[in-house]
Amino acid sequence: MLSFQLQSAIKELDTLIALSLEDIENIKRAEHNPQFERLSIKEERIKSFENKKAMIDYEIAKLISSNPSKPLSELLDNEQHQQLEMFKERLGELRLVNQQYAKMVLSVGAFYNTLLERIMPTQMQGYQRVASPNSSFLEIRA
Repeated sequence: MLSFQLQSAIKELDTLIALSLEDIENIKRAEHNPQFERLSIKEERIKSFENKKAMIDYEIAKLISSNPSKPLSELLDNEQHQQLEMFKERLGELRLVNQQYAKMVLSVGAFYNTLLERIMPTQMQGYQRVASPNSSFLEIRA
């Protein structure tokens, strides 16, 4: 059962990595709608992965509790060791891809915020940001 859960979790990680790479490519091409359309798919995959991860934790805890005198390394066979290593590798890869994605999202967000601030300057009134009285959508210089 542990092997099956590990294989399923690895497949979910591969899918999440592929979806994140697609998001990165869409950001590079300034195609934002496909990202929003994939959002629900990614959320489902994340929930599925979390459930599979919980099942892996449960299976490992069950193995340990049934053999408390043995270390985990002795309880797993070679295939399970390899799957755990692959699981760790995929988690690390997903982390790196998500870091790259986050950097791009922050950069694009900062660009748009700066552009908006230049077009329509704002100021704080209490806790609200409102257009400053001197702002205008069009400024003509001669």
